[in-house]
Amino acid sequence: MGTVYITQEDAFIGKVDERLHVKFEKTTILDVPLLKVDGVVVLGRATVSPAAVNELLQRQIPLTFLTDTGRYLGRLKPEMTKNIFVRKAQWNAAGDTPQAIHVVQGFVRGKLKNYRTTLVRRQRECADIDLSTFIHRLEQAIAPIDTTHNIDSLRGLEGAGSAAYFGCFDRMIRNMKFSFTNRVRRPPTDPVNSLLSFGYSLLCHDIQGAANIVGFDPYLGYLHCQRYGRPSLALDLMEEFRPVIVDAVVLSAVNKQFLKAEDFVQEPVSNAVSLTKEGRKTFLQLYAQKKQSEFKHPVLGRKCTYQEAFEIQARFLAKYLMGEIEKYPPLVVK
Repeated sequence: MGTVYITQEDAFIGKVDERLHVKFEKTTILDVPLLKVDGVVVLGRATVSPAAVNELLQRQIPLTFLTDTGRYLGRLKPEMTKNIFVRKAQWNAAGDTPQAIHVVQGFVRGKLKNYRTTLVRRQRECADIDLSTFIHRLEQAIAPIDTTHNIDSLRGLEGAGSAAYFGCFDRMIRNMKFSFTNRVRRPPTDPVNSLLSFGYSLLCHDIQGAANIVGFDPYLGYLHCQRYGRPSLALDLMEEFRPVIVDAVVLSAVNKQFLKAEDFVQEPVSNAVSLTKEGRKTFLQLYAQKKQSEFKHPVLGRKCTYQEAFEIQARFLAKYLMGEIEKYPPLVVK
């Protein structure tokens, strides 16, 4: 099963024998063996029993709380793993060190190459749209990455590549009921931006879990600046996964009409747009299916799920920082 998403407002999350048991108004809405659970995400308000908390901690299953619109609130997680050597290597590489510059190059290269693959694939599938200008701009941002040895400059290349990608994102939307002008985050004020933000919150939860398993401190990153309460390393590691998981799910949900305009609501004061309860369920199903889909890992040369790839990439990073491999290989899909 992987991650369990609980969307029912005022649900009660408990433990019955070796199972996670969720009820609402005395009716069981979920009953799953804890053996199959590797994470629990609560969207909105819910009550968690002490027995459930104790069991989740003992089984090292993180419990994450998001608002019903997907904004991160907090996380209850087991004690950090005992692998102090990973964290020591992580801290030793902090700053403008050669190791930090190398991994930032990898994060940016992976993200922008996956952006390019998305545009090339969409161009091939839709003969009536021309994305060549934006693909060229992405290639211009990718070309100098390997010869750029300053983290701020690498952030500039990442920004330029992202601007090119989102500059044509609207052209990849094939549903007249939806449109995209530019990336709006806090709060998202249109349906497409709300889906992107929601999806990135879910992805961050998954990547942070993988970083914890490997033994990292998820708050010390390299591409993303340190900020109180910000899981910078999780944000670093998720960059190469953004287009291949979240953006792909968003485009599929809109273009294949899994989600419709009536699946969204807008707050009257802030103009924030979010999914309805049923819309959230649909999106969560699509996201979970994408995580469990298989692909051939370009480095390992074997099939794995994207869920497994989260931990694989975190372990590659740990091996590089500890000097066990010469380079960090970002995940670049074909």
